[in-house]
Parts: sequence; C-alpha cells; structure tokens
Amino acid sequence: MENKSHALAAGIFVILVAALLAGLGLWLTRDRTDYRLYELSSKESVSGLQPQAAVRYKGVAVGKVTAIGFDPQAAGNVLIRVAVNTTAPIGATTFATLGYQGVTGLAHIQLDDADAPLLPPPPGVSGLPRLPLQSSPFSQLAEQGPAILAQAQEVTERVNALLGDENQQRFAAALQQLGAAAASIDRLARRLDSTVSTRLDPALAGVPALTQDAKQTLQALRQAGSNAAGAADEVRQAVRALNVEGGAIAEITGGAQALSAAADRLNRATLPSVGHAADEAARAARRLSRTAVGINDNPQSLIYGPGRAPAGPGEPGFAAPSAQP
Repeated sequence: MENKSHALAAGIFVILVAALLAGLGLWLTRDRTDYRLYELSSKESVSGLQPQAAVRYKGVAVGKVTAIGFDPQAAGNVLIRVAVNTTAPIGATTFATLGYQGVTGLAHIQLDDADAPLLPPPPGVSGLPRLPLQSSPFSQLAEQGPAILAQAQEVTERVNALLGDENQQRFAAALQQLGAAAASIDRLARRLDSTVSTRLDPALAGVPALTQDAKQTLQALRQAGSNAAGAADEVRQAVRALNVEGGAIAEITGGAQALSAAADRLNRATLPSVGHAADEAARAARRLSRTAVGINDNPQSLIYGPGRAPAGPGEPGFAAPSAQP
C-alpha cells in the first residue's frame, strides 16, 4: 500500500508541474495586442500564403493572417481574414497586395497607401470591413508571361530570319566592301600625309618670311601714305594759288575764250572754203586715177586713142572666155 501511495503522489506532482509549465508558457506567450479584423477577397492564386503569415504595413509587421477560405459572395475568389494592429494607420487610401519572401516562396500580406482615396469593397456576410486587394508585381508578371513568351518567340523567329544563309552572304559582302572602303581611306590618308609633307610643309615654312615681307610692305604703305598726305597738302596750296583773282586759271579762261572765238570764225568762214576745195581736189584725184588706170590697161591709147571697150556679160557681142586646159 505504501508503494502505491508513493507512486500516486509522484504522478500528481508530475501533473501539477506540467500544468504549471503549460500555464507559464501560455502566460509568457500571451498576446495583449489589440487587433482589428479585415477581409480580403482575391481572384488570384494565393500560393505560399498560410495562416499566421505576417501582415506588413510598408514593411513593418502590424498583424497576421487568421484564416484562409473561399468567398461565398464571389465564386472562385479566395477569402483571406487578417488581424491588424489598431495602431496601424489604416485609412481610405490603404490597399493590400500579396508579397513574397525571396526564393522561399512564402507569401505575406503587404499593406500600402495610394495617392488618392480608394473605393472600399462592400462588407461580406460576416460584416467585417474589406480592404482593396491589388495585383502584385509577381501576379502581373505571371499574367504577362504568355504575351512575353509570344514576343520572345517572335523575336527569335526574326533573328533566325535575319541570320539566314542569304543574309549571312549579304553581311559577308558588306564586310568585304567595308574592308575595301577602309583600305581606300587608308590610301587616301597616306596621300594626304604625302601632300602635306611635300607641299604644305614647305609653304608653312615660308610663312614667317612672308609675314616679314608683309610687315615691310605695310611699313612702306604707311610711308607712302604719309608722302601722299604731304603731296595732297602741296596740291591744295597750288590749287589755292591758281584760284587767286588774276592768276593762272583766270588767264587760262581768257585764253580759252579767245581760242573759242577764233575757232568760231574758222568754222564759219575758213572751213567751208577748205571743204569746197577738198571736194574739188577729190574729184580731180578720182579723174586722174581713172586716167592712170586706163593708161595702165591700154598704153596704146596715148597714141591711138582709148578705142572701144569689150562687151561685158549680157551686152551684144559678149563672148565667154574659153576654158584653159
């Protein structure tokens, strides 16, 4: 009987100690945070999201996921219930997205604020307020995946067409033409170097001497300008002396008037007589010229007279000269 009483006491002691440890653990792990419940309705997949997953507001943990199920009001939608700390600044601009942690694939709820107030979804059957749920970048990438793959396939086909045999031959021909053009440019550059060294360099070498000559020429021009200014002063003085009353210009003017009167008299009296005599002399000269020509053609006319002139073309008695052999 004594052994049974000892075993019973030991068992009761173990049960009490276990209960005390369980109570201590519950007391130490108790959560006194005040939470407010919200619901999220998503038509997208929530792979990686588990109950007790973290809820973060701009990266700060503010709550946890309490339940995941299906939305009775929207067929095919997933209903997520979250508990958010009452101290979190949840407002009319707050929306939720589904975030992922690195390569582990574990998901969490990410809360953020929009630039303008958003229209909140109507409450569900439970009456809890709902937060707008927007697509995450990963979901958008998954939705755009087929389009991206189609574009990648199209790009691949175009690249294959671009790198076809015919285009490769064209590329090879273009490269050969580029090589020929580069060789031509190299030859042209060598010719330019030769031209510069053989023609331009000697010309540049003569530039200092040319500059010195130009300086000397400018000095000579300045000296000539000074001399011209002195000569101009002398000319001005000479002009002033000529313009003096009774000077050389006045005398020249008087002489010119006298000469003009003499020329007028010559034009009225002498020139007509001279013109008439010149006409008579011209007529006599023409007659003498015709007489000399006749004597030259027919010298016998001085003895036998001029005789009769031979008939010309179209006159009676005209005979064409015979052709010489």
